[in-house]
Amino acid sequence: MAKQDLLINDQIRLNNVQVISETGEKLGVMSSRAAVDIASQKDLDLVLVAPNANPPVCKIMNYGKYKFEQAKREKEAKKKQKSLEVKEIRVTPNTEEHDFNFKVKNARKFLESGSKVKVTVRFRGRELNYVKLGEDILNKFIDDLSDIATPEKKPLLEGKNMFIIFSLNK
Repeated sequence: MAKQDLLINDQIRLNNVQVISETGEKLGVMSSRAAVDIASQKDLDLVLVAPNANPPVCKIMNYGKYKFEQAKREKEAKKKQKSLEVKEIRVTPNTEEHDFNFKVKNARKFLESGSKVKVTVRFRGRELNYVKLGEDILNKFIDDLSDIATPEKKPLLEGKNMFIIFSLNK
């Protein structure tokens, strides 16, 4: 029911339908034509709410109001949703101390703003022979951020990159 529109009034081309009144009481099984007539007498719409039931179920309601309230609920649910962002910080195996401290400070800022942080060590050329240096840098990140963040798993080497993802402590 969420994205597709429901069939209403004359769009319902079924012989017999189970009809539910606007107050929620069952009016019984009747032809869709008779049900539409009952709904129009009350200045309401006949809406097919359960097309796969046997017999299909229709409800008498104000369709415009129903659509409005449904859109309002979806908007409210979207507001409460928090999108998770992953910020990436790139370093090399021989990053200097000052640059390293600057990157740690940025990682801390990203974590405090609610994002996850992915720290990537990029190996170029022969640096791939010194994977241990990259692992040491990531371990240093783990130590420096241990007061506010925890790594989700151990440092991982994928191709020419080694990375680790940090999330804020709960």
